[in-house]
Amino acid sequence: MAQHVVCRSDEIPVGGSRRVNVAGRDIAIFNVDGTFAAIANRCPHEGASLCKGRIYGLIRSDEPGQYWVERPGELVRCPWHGWEFDIRTGKSYCDPARTRVKSYDVSVTKGSALQEGPYQIEVYEVSLQDNYIVLTL
Repeated sequence: MAQHVVCRSDEIPVGGSRRVNVAGRDIAIFNVDGTFAAIANRCPHEGASLCKGRIYGLIRSDEPGQYWVERPGELVRCPWHGWEFDIRTGKSYCDPARTRVKSYDVSVTKGSALQEGPYQIEVYEVSLQDNYIVLTL
């Protein structure tokens, strides 16, 4: 699979997200407590941008009036109709048997470890002589 550099890790704060377009795919990248996860940016219900959705945790309750939050920052709610998705897996909490968004593998790599691309353009020698720029072919 091809790898694509999309941004520096410090450009997405903890609890934040960023929309990117990679190979024609609209993708939302989330920073979940310093770990990055990516899902398709389009809600399968009516196409809202999940990157603009509210990020929260899974709310649990055993009885009325008592609740707690599990997995903080790991769920995103569609900004249009509130459909909920697991940021790490794309699994839906509205209809988990049939609905999910595509999830993608994400990694953080030091800039020095990235390889140069396969393309190269011609380079020409340029020098300055008196007040004239001289191009050597």
